[in-house]
Amino acid sequence: MRSRLESDVLAMLTGLALGWLAFSLIVWAYGESPASMALLLWNGTWGTAYGAGQVIFKATPILFSGIAVHLALRAGLFNIGAEGQMAVASLAVASVGAALGPSVPSVVALPLLLVVAALAGALWALGPALLRARLGAHEVISTIMTNRIADALIGLLLGLGLAQKGTVRTPDVASGARLHRLGDWIGSLQGSAANTSIFVALVALLLAAFLWPRTRMGREQLLVGQNADACRAEGVPVARRLTEALVLSGAVAGLASSATVLGYKGYYEQGLGAGAGFTGVAVALLGRGRAGGMLFAALLFGTLDQGGLALNATIPREAMQIVQAVVILAVALGDERVRAWIAKAPALVSKEKAAA
Repeated sequence: MRSRLESDVLAMLTGLALGWLAFSLIVWAYGESPASMALLLWNGTWGTAYGAGQVIFKATPILFSGIAVHLALRAGLFNIGAEGQMAVASLAVASVGAALGPSVPSVVALPLLLVVAALAGALWALGPALLRARLGAHEVISTIMTNRIADALIGLLLGLGLAQKGTVRTPDVASGARLHRLGDWIGSLQGSAANTSIFVALVALLLAAFLWPRTRMGREQLLVGQNADACRAEGVPVARRLTEALVLSGAVAGLASSATVLGYKGYYEQGLGAGAGFTGVAVALLGRGRAGGMLFAALLFGTLDQGGLALNATIPREAMQIVQAVVILAVALGDERVRAWIAKAPALVSKEKAAA
């Protein structure tokens, strides 16, 4: 019988192998050589300092999202709503940051906006958390719904005055609220969008992987995810732990706005960071709850995203999205938590139809 580590490594290698197979088939379909396209992909990503910086930037919000999904998975919850939580937090951070005066120093502005980001993401996750804990509504359905609500709400708020006239973007945040680009310190990264939000993400990763599991709340959330009925019999506040897990997940997802709003654009525009929330599900599954695994997965998907731009002159950028989808499906179907949810899906749908 294989150990958990062996199973995790096998699932990761299977996903990568199928991803390479999909990449090769797509490249062949366009009459190109997989080896030459792989070399071109490398040269456009890790082959240059600028490309590496772009990969790091694209991986940062994905890593935040992956950590968020992982924290929910520990409690047996699938947070599919990281996309909406990130978007709502981004709008909140940009709006508050634009309202700050130019005299507000960075030591005040940046911690304040990070708190705003976490609170906005947490509040957007609170609704699905309460629905799950109090009414038993499945979080997959409710978080998908909140993603759609977030899209509509953001468009409405931008139209009502949060956006600059005639645009879909907010005003610039105060200069003291901007995060430094890594290129300011490392000359070879000059011009890339990589910024110091990666360090915030790494701190969040270490806390989620090593510190949180050692707290009482973190241990109880893990036990609830394994057997809620047994925990309830032992007096563990199951509903509270489920609520806390999903709210915490939303808070971490909200922090992804530090990469896109504070570190990159300096404002929020509709669609900024789109897709990172869904990719975070794959990062959590591919990483298997390990800090190194999640970091590797985030860098992998960041590489594929940036690689799509490097190959765009030869094959469509969307081809890399197909490769990402193949990796995601392969890894997800190899995860026992996903298989268990799929097995319960017909009963879940029947329950929802009966309730309607």
